Amino acid sequence: MNAVPGRRRPGPGYRRRRADSDPVRYAAAPGSAAAGGAGPTPTAAALAMTLGVAAACWVVAVREMTGMEMGTATRPGSFGFFIAVWAAMMLPGAAPAVLRRVQAGGGARAVPLFAGSYLAVWALAGVAVYALYRPHGPFAAGTVVTAAGVYEFTPVKRHFRRRCRDSVRSGFGLCCLGSSIGLMAMLVALGVTWMAVIAVLVLAQKLLSVEAAVDIPLVLMIVGLGIWTVLAPSSVPGLAPPM
Repeated sequence: MNAVPGRRRPGPGYRRRRADSDPVRYAAAPGSAAAGGAGPTPTAAALAMTLGVAAACWVVAVREMTGMEMGTATRPGSFGFFIAVWAAMMLPGAAPAVLRRVQAGGGARAVPLFAGSYLAVWALAGVAVYALYRPHGPFAAGTVVTAAGVYEFTPVKRHFRRRCRDSVRSGFGLCCLGSSIGLMAMLVALGVTWMAVIAVLVLAQKLLSVEAAVDIPLVLMIVGLGIWTVLAPSSVPGLAPPM
């Protein structure tokens, strides 16, 4: 911008005097270049915290599941391992909600309580599954998978999925439990060999909106997998113990 003829351009001393007279207005924003940019933004800190814990849980789960690829005959192992698998499945999908929570107010300080309440809901569900789980046969596994596919198509599932994807209000953990419980039941039925596939589905449903063009083929594939598991269990990857 060209200077107005006859007027002098304000110098650095002028800016310093204005800043001294009104320090609030002229204060540097936290994390800006003027403030030194010393620390990460709340959003980056929250994302790093969530994904860091998720990565640690995945490392523990992968290390401990070695030798547990026994399909429907797999036993749940130690309770600590079971909870690590549960958290590894659920935490990556919580990252978008954590970012929304930070942006809604509270900064990174709100993340531990928010993520903790989310994990508490899933931990309680995990305790129930751990207590009730027993090794089972292909027919039981196929029945559970088929039922999970049917659940994916229900209005209840769509309601919880929308709430889990868009809301960070109280009850968020319960909504996400209602959204992903069918997919987690598939993991319990099919075994840890399917862990990565189901984790991708859980994350995708938290990132993508409800779309019939995507969801109906997914439902049909899950139901088809359930029927396949009942009719030809030996051909389903990871279902039968390795020879």
